[in-house]
Amino acid sequence: MITAHTEDTEDTAMNSTPYTVADVMTTRVIAVTPSTGFKDIATAMERWKVTALPVIEGEGRVVGVVSEADLLPKEEFHEHRPGLIEQMRRLGDTAKAGSTRAENMMTTPAVTIRPDATLPQAARLMAGRHIKRLPVVDADGTLKGIVSRADLLKVFLRTDEELATEIRRTVVDRLFPLSHDAVEVTVAEGVATLTGQVGDGHLIGPAERLARSVEGVVQVHCLLEAPASP
Repeated sequence: MITAHTEDTEDTAMNSTPYTVADVMTTRVIAVTPSTGFKDIATAMERWKVTALPVIEGEGRVVGVVSEADLLPKEEFHEHRPGLIEQMRRLGDTAKAGSTRAENMMTTPAVTIRPDATLPQAARLMAGRHIKRLPVVDADGTLKGIVSRADLLKVFLRTDEELATEIRRTVVDRLFPLSHDAVEVTVAEGVATLTGQVGDGHLIGPAERLARSVEGVVQVHCLLEAPASP
């Protein structure tokens, strides 16, 4: 069986850092059950243009993931039977080639991530495991959404105005409460520039680092100056 698993969540405003997986994940997820057949899995992947599907049971608990790589052995061994040595060397693939249901083809346990994980954490996990999509689950392992590599790039779609407002609110106003009016923040195509006079020169370095950490900022030019010490 194939299901469109939807988790109703509040529309999270993307106005704070760090962003979490919950901010960018897709909550409408096409999932299959352990009994879903090979053809239905392949059809779902083609229809929804995805390369992997979470496998769920019960009330949505993720028990595995079935991907294109899990389906390929059936095509690979379609025209020839592997020899004994090849069978021994590729037990997993030959077993999948002879399978017809998700429960026998899926990769388990599934590599998953929690909704409160940060985007860098998700990116590192994807890179380390060489995967493109992660099921997002709660503490009980229940499917809440899916996050892809493309989702992690959504923060770079924020407008320059949004970025400038956040830098001013979370960096300038907090670090320079007395001289914040003398600081100008401009952002052009994701590149932020901070100019002006501040009262404490020791905070210029931290200001640059904090501005750089704002999700969606591509680069920072910090041109802040402080009065010379007497």
